[in-house]
Amino acid sequence: MTPGVQPIRVAVLGAGTVGAEVADRLLTRAAEFESRVGAPLVLAGVAVRDLDAPRTPALPRELLTTDAESLVLGAHIVVELIGGVDRARELVLLALESGADVVTGNKALLATHGPELFAAAERVGAQLNYEASVGGAIPIIRPLRDSLAGDDVQRILGIVNGTTNFVLDRMDAHGDSFEDALATATELGYAEADPTGDVSGLDAAHKAAILAGLAFHTTVPLSSVPVEGIERVTAEQVAAGRGTGHVVKLLAICERLTGPDGVEGVSARVHPALLPRDHPLASVRGANNAIFVQASDARDLMFYGAGAGGPETSSAVLGDLVAAARRHVIGGPGLAAAPSSGLPVLDPGVVSSRYQISLVVRDEPGVLAAVAGLVADLGVSIETAQQTRSGVGGTATLVIGTHRAPEAALAAVVRALSGAAEVEQVAGVLRVEGDRPKDG
Repeated sequence: MTPGVQPIRVAVLGAGTVGAEVADRLLTRAAEFESRVGAPLVLAGVAVRDLDAPRTPALPRELLTTDAESLVLGAHIVVELIGGVDRARELVLLALESGADVVTGNKALLATHGPELFAAAERVGAQLNYEASVGGAIPIIRPLRDSLAGDDVQRILGIVNGTTNFVLDRMDAHGDSFEDALATATELGYAEADPTGDVSGLDAAHKAAILAGLAFHTTVPLSSVPVEGIERVTAEQVAAGRGTGHVVKLLAICERLTGPDGVEGVSARVHPALLPRDHPLASVRGANNAIFVQASDARDLMFYGAGAGGPETSSAVLGDLVAAARRHVIGGPGLAAAPSSGLPVLDPGVVSSRYQISLVVRDEPGVLAAVAGLVADLGVSIETAQQTRSGVGGTATLVIGTHRAPEAALAAVVRALSGAAEVEQVAGVLRVEGDRPKDG
């Protein structure tokens, strides 16, 4: 140890999959971290709810405590990995207000209370790092915050949830139904016992809010992120997409765009979408994550890797921890949030999209013309149409692809088709992404 350099006390909150890995590495790689930081990183303790719960890796019992508050107040750096919102917010605010730096992987906390936490950190010159909150092991927060700080990010398309990507990949590669693919994901450990937060898109929405706020230097409330999950994606839709050269992915989409009134703003949303098979994100398989960034000068950038897992996510946490510890050795204030650009979050209805709409229609002459006329009356034009006989009750399947139009107009088309005499059922609706012009 360098003479005169004091050890840096680290508190870890939570000993789940990621927390136990972080604590174990602090113990087993202490000499390596000291050489990188210039001071010893001392694990002051690990806050848990149950002292006797089994953990992998196993941790020394004497380091475990149920008194999280005392542990926080005795630390220089606090690593928050308990998840949830309310309790995590209390402890992170306590840490920041005491002057400690905080490392967190809690996307729900940041999406819900990010501005409050960053303001608390700035008041005392502390640092709040959160690389692990989006994309697991993938470095994306620092590239957006630092490497692209001199550029203008225009659009982000992200596969940021491994469970949903695994399910959709099974449906595409093996023809599974949603239910069968989810059962396989659960059996293999890619899905939680209760996968609602994943398949509903909520997990991805938290990450979309974080990415949009960071990329566009503005606050994007979670309530402003429209969300659609994958529960209603059918094997038939996936097969129809395959027939048109597309693959279905759940995407977190963040864009800088101009509304119809000429006001520049931002949009963030989450929904399943059809991607051309030659798009870089289309080849992301299994439970992996990837984030595709389009910037004015850097152009197209792709970040790919493991989006979850204890060892993988601990890599991002430990990277933040080392960065925070170096600041303690070198000195200087914490890294403040970038000044706000003031860009508003635009109404989702102004976003421009293309739709692929699957219909069950009457198998009789004039149906396609009637559907095309109805769509045209609402200001939307049809780009492609494919009709096949179903052989069931005198019906046929009609899959239409639209040209680009505002979301509000496309939603009106779907409502009108639902009530049309020629249409027995709107079987499914998917947006088509990945082919936007670079200038938005």
